[in-house]
Amino acid sequence: MARPVGEINASSMADIAFLLLIFFLVTTTMNVDTGLARMLPPMPDPTVQQDQQDVKQRNIFTVLVSKSDRLLVEDEMLDVSQLREKAREFILNTEDKENLPEKDIVDVPFFGSVPVTKGVISLRNDRGTSYKMYMFVQNELVAAYNELRNEAARAKFGKLYDDCSEEQQDAIKKLYPQRISEAEPKNVGGPK
Repeated sequence: MARPVGEINASSMADIAFLLLIFFLVTTTMNVDTGLARMLPPMPDPTVQQDQQDVKQRNIFTVLVSKSDRLLVEDEMLDVSQLREKAREFILNTEDKENLPEKDIVDVPFFGSVPVTKGVISLRNDRGTSYKMYMFVQNELVAAYNELRNEAARAKFGKLYDDCSEEQQDAIKKLYPQRISEAEPKNVGGPK
């Protein structure tokens, strides 16, 4: 004689499924999109008249990115792998060349009176530029500043920029101020 098959009690299955769902939601990590660490300047006071500042062309390092992700630096086609070195050369201007930015003598704590570049990196992208290329160009430009700041920190304080005190970091920022001007995207590479 066959025994009757008993029923399986499934009343706690919903509770178990709910607990598993909560567990996976809590323990799962989400990919975070790459972002830019930029602090926007404060809004200008509307009651104060703003002075127009003319910037000499030699103080501007022009970087254009076309819709086909091609890089035009100072009116020359350039591979992205060369951008960081070109930016460093522009920022440093060690030989005080006429086609590279001027320098002001500035009193910088820990460093004394030193020449500091007046250079500005001007970045303009085409509306069709890929996000990947946009981020790559941004990262290369910021990396140029980061390398220079690390070199200055190692030379003066014997440690990396991130390991320096806040006062030391502020001094190095004055030595190598990060000036990246980003213009509104337009059709750099022609109509789409």
